[in-house]
Amino acid sequence: MELTINIFTNHFNNLPTVTSNKLIILVAMFLILFDNFTFFSNVLAIYPLNLNNLVFLFSLLWVFTGFSFLMLAIASFKFTVKPVLISILVISSFTSYFMDTYKTIIDTSMIHNTLNTDLAESLDLFSYKLVLYVLFLGILPSYLVYKIPVVASTAWQELKSRLILIVATVLSILLLIYALGDYYGSFFREHKSIRYYSNPGSYIYSSGKYIGDIFKSQDQILKEIGTDARAPVTDPHRELIIFVVGETARADRFSLNGYVRDTNPLLKKEHVISYTDFWSCGTSTAISVPCMFSIYNSADFDIQKGKSTENVLDILQRAGVNVLWLDNNSSSKGVADRIENHSFKEPDINPECDIECRDTGMLTNLQSYIDQHPEGDIFIVLHQMGQHGPAYYKRYPAEFEKFTPVCKTNQLENCTEQELNNAYDNDILYTDYFLSKVISFLKTNDNQYETAMLYVSDHGESLGENGLYLHGLPNFIAPDVQRHVPAILWLGQGMHDIDLTLNAKNKDKRFSHDNLFHTLLGLMEMNSEVYDVSNDMLIHSVEYE
Repeated sequence: MELTINIFTNHFNNLPTVTSNKLIILVAMFLILFDNFTFFSNVLAIYPLNLNNLVFLFSLLWVFTGFSFLMLAIASFKFTVKPVLISILVISSFTSYFMDTYKTIIDTSMIHNTLNTDLAESLDLFSYKLVLYVLFLGILPSYLVYKIPVVASTAWQELKSRLILIVATVLSILLLIYALGDYYGSFFREHKSIRYYSNPGSYIYSSGKYIGDIFKSQDQILKEIGTDARAPVTDPHRELIIFVVGETARADRFSLNGYVRDTNPLLKKEHVISYTDFWSCGTSTAISVPCMFSIYNSADFDIQKGKSTENVLDILQRAGVNVLWLDNNSSSKGVADRIENHSFKEPDINPECDIECRDTGMLTNLQSYIDQHPEGDIFIVLHQMGQHGPAYYKRYPAEFEKFTPVCKTNQLENCTEQELNNAYDNDILYTDYFLSKVISFLKTNDNQYETAMLYVSDHGESLGENGLYLHGLPNFIAPDVQRHVPAILWLGQGMHDIDLTLNAKNKDKRFSHDNLFHTLLGLMEMNSEVYDVSNDMLIHSVEYE
């Protein structure tokens, strides 16, 4: 063993000396050849390897190698060459794993989502396959870069040779694009989504954009909205509304919406409205959750607007409503930063924990909160762990494993279609139970309050359809299953201004997260200039302007 290690070490100690430019070129070639399996798989699906496409495919290989070289060459100079190349190799190995395994695209929203993911969610993504990717595509080539000697040169010599190579690379790229204009025109115009899988180009561009957006938002002042909001002074009835923010639920997996399996055995016993044509703002929690509570619709919303503008919870709190956010997910993504909020991810707070803490634990001491607020309306948000993947088998207690066998790994591509569907459907079954518990809780307060529950998922999920898993694709290429989400309304007996039968007529009408800002204001009977009754998905017997 010691002899083997010595041979390995001696081999790396006798590496040939190279220039910094050659080292950058070698790393760029390595990245394109070994970290872009998904990118070139998508390319070959559109441009098959035949005589007609051969020249274009080889040119594309050169063009994207050239782009990678340009990005590395600009960022690497003198003493930063090796640190930059090693960082890119390691990050690209992670990126390659997620692209190859889940067909994930690393855009600005995915970067934001990644940075806002907690440790428990990150551990759900850990696998031996990930270790192998990072070892062979990240650590070993990084060690080689670290050990290889680089020719010593002055800063001017390095800059001069670097500029010559950059100019030559740019000219060759432009020449190839010009010579094969028909191919490249089609590629860039009609197959834009493929470029999002280029590694490291896509995540480097997106990281730069994300950092730029952060600097832009630092000087922004929080914009107040709905400062005129107020509840009707003549209404003697106090509101108690629970809004459940679901996680990764698909509308087509709810039997209330026609799914063949009985995944809603408890909700079907309640008088609820299940909206069958409801769509999310985005395909990730980091985008959808802030968007759900924002005055901006999905076409206008972005992360910076969400951070710099008050949301509907701010309006309710300022109007005198007791607002509470309870979270069994990673966080509120900034939505609840200015209101009372509590995490239920740990056993010292959540009394219902086994392999992980359960959504139902958020209900344990909720009555004491209500009793401690004898004045004013009450609005409570419960943020579920729900169906968060890829470890679907962890998202429900053992007694809810009705559909078997189940996929008990985060390597979803290794499971059969039946195993994956069974695990996910068991999650839906547990969500059905959780929502029924919320309704039962509200019923105990029905004689003192106007009660209601509204449940809406933040986004959907891909379960292997067309080779896609999880979520997070940009809206313009995301499949419907990542954006078509369940929305369920329950009204208590004391809800005087909303007729369930009348509203049930709209259950198949198209709605989206864009409607929630105004729907929540309507539920809380808020009069305000920012309230738009035409965007309220509910029909009220009294209009609030």
